[in-house]
Amino acid sequence: MSFSKEPEFSHGKAAANGASTGVLYCNLGTPDAPTAPALRRYLAEFLSDQRVVEIPRPIWWLILHGIILRLRPKKSAAKYASIWTAEGSPLKVWTDKQSQLLGQALQARGHHVATRYAMRYGNPSIASQLEVFKDQGITRVLIVPAYPQYSATTTASLFDAVYTWAAKVRRLPEFRFINHYHDDDGYIAALATRVRAHWDLHGQAEQLVMSFHGVPQRTLELGDPYHCECYKTARLLAESLGLTKDRYTVTFQSRFGKAKWLQPYTEPTLVRMAEAGVKKVDVICPGFTGDCLETLEEINDEAREAFMHAGGESFHYIACLNDSPQWAQGLASICEQHLSGWPSQAAPDGPALGQSRANALAQGAAN
Repeated sequence: MSFSKEPEFSHGKAAANGASTGVLYCNLGTPDAPTAPALRRYLAEFLSDQRVVEIPRPIWWLILHGIILRLRPKKSAAKYASIWTAEGSPLKVWTDKQSQLLGQALQARGHHVATRYAMRYGNPSIASQLEVFKDQGITRVLIVPAYPQYSATTTASLFDAVYTWAAKVRRLPEFRFINHYHDDDGYIAALATRVRAHWDLHGQAEQLVMSFHGVPQRTLELGDPYHCECYKTARLLAESLGLTKDRYTVTFQSRFGKAKWLQPYTEPTLVRMAEAGVKKVDVICPGFTGDCLETLEEINDEAREAFMHAGGESFHYIACLNDSPQWAQGLASICEQHLSGWPSQAAPDGPALGQSRANALAQGAAN
């Protein structure tokens, strides 16, 4: 095995800013620009992941390169362009902001850690951010998914990217991984606060629709806990809000291809509601911690239009947690639990490092 090129190691080197522990906050990803070429690169990476598409490789390669990457980039680019901001992709903007808020919250709690964000697909990549940590002298890394509910299509794929980087590195940091936090008290409380704030301004609709990202039905049958964790999140949120079962609905969005996905599907459900006489709905996407294409364009644009066209009168989309200070504290609490036992204080002072270096040289180190 060949290892990646690494700088010559210097014994007794202090970690950057005195921190020896890093927290890497990871989201799914986004194209670099709302253009067809950028979407083609992004979709090629995303849809080549065997965790995402489990169709046999030879068959899927023909479909992906022969059809999807020829037709979909232009259509997707137009959708991204409709939600793009002056700062860039909303998902990247919110992920970056949440990473900063998380670092500030951990620092306020007395944790001396380096905090960065990364994308599973696109930039900044997980590998590039782990390289930065390595260059800074970070020896412990906590991997934090931006996904509250675990799925092999998202969380496990993120871990795969870490393992792929690790396979090429000689001196590895210690790793810890957070699998999920779908039922965490702080997460549920932050969601409930978001909903109540909306109700205070606009009143309460007839139905609260909780729309989660969909995955193929086959993943549930193979043992993926995602479906169950989505429903638990929904139940806990409803209980926190005092909603009875007839006042909220759980749905799944972003269906792709002809295979059966988790049901009920979001847009058809909203259409049926409107046709049945439901005039007012509030829609929230608890599985997304930051607003993105799936929430801003698919829900707040396409789903809204479908509901209103079918006879609905009021459609209110409730924004994701985004830069919620309460969510920053909740995420910090989750990280704090997983940092337990790891020293988060500053690195040893100069004399201690000097003695460590002297000991290493005495035992045969070259530098």
